Amino acid sequence: MDKRVAVVTGSNKGIGLGLVKALCQVFEGDVVLTARDAQRGKAAVDSLSQEGLHPKFHQLDITDHSSILSLKDYLAENYGGLDILVNNAGVYMDKVEGKSFAEKVKEQMEINFFGNINCFELLRPLLRAHARVCNVSSMYASITIKKCSPDLVARFTDPDITMEELTGIMKDYVLSAQDGSFSERGFSDEMYGFSKIGLTVATAIQQKVLDKSGAVDIVVNACTPGYVKTDMTKYQGHLTLEEGIVTPMYCALLPPDVDSPRGQMIRNKEPVDWVKFQVEPL
Repeated sequence: MDKRVAVVTGSNKGIGLGLVKALCQVFEGDVVLTARDAQRGKAAVDSLSQEGLHPKFHQLDITDHSSILSLKDYLAENYGGLDILVNNAGVYMDKVEGKSFAEKVKEQMEINFFGNINCFELLRPLLRAHARVCNVSSMYASITIKKCSPDLVARFTDPDITMEELTGIMKDYVLSAQDGSFSERGFSDEMYGFSKIGLTVATAIQQKVLDKSGAVDIVVNACTPGYVKTDMTKYQGHLTLEEGIVTPMYCALLPPDVDSPRGQMIRNKEPVDWVKFQVEPL
């Protein structure tokens, strides 16, 4: 029987690193720490080894198709499949200085949406029966969708929306940022939140696709860790890292044959209606 394996993307720091550390302590199998920068990734592995934990390392840039394929080949050759995938890699570009709005939108979407979607699609054939996928999203999706036009909200919440249609909306957002038409077309200027809308909607689509394919108990959920003290939040969050990883860990370790949650947004280990949810001020 092939050894079990868990992969956490973007895990050389912050929530990703916290998840690798926690999984190393409880998951019965290997845990693969990934990072775009190999030097930083290996340094993170070395730091955990000093704590008696031994994750594996593999370089991964989710915006690079060949990089994802390299990870796929590594997993196939060494494990014959994949048991846990945490799509954690992401950036927050809204307040980055020195770049235009259009540049920031493009980079935000390439990583937070298109990169994560492509990573899932390329690794999906490796997902074994009872595999768990956790897409790390944010309640900023709830804030941002309320700033979109009613027509756009209707499109996002259409139960029959396809990945092709969703991808088309996200591409239109990038184009509208370039020509300045995003506001008149009903898009929000909160690019981080918009990327997380895309990831959250994609989660429900991914679950439906897996179910239709006859996958045996493969479960995909999105989750919000909460407002966590990490470098992404400039350590201004309400939650410690240990508190922030609770819900992603819950999603990653759901027991076999669960009826729920499946394809949902999870907050504090509970499914939420993220479209209607009223987020408390940060």
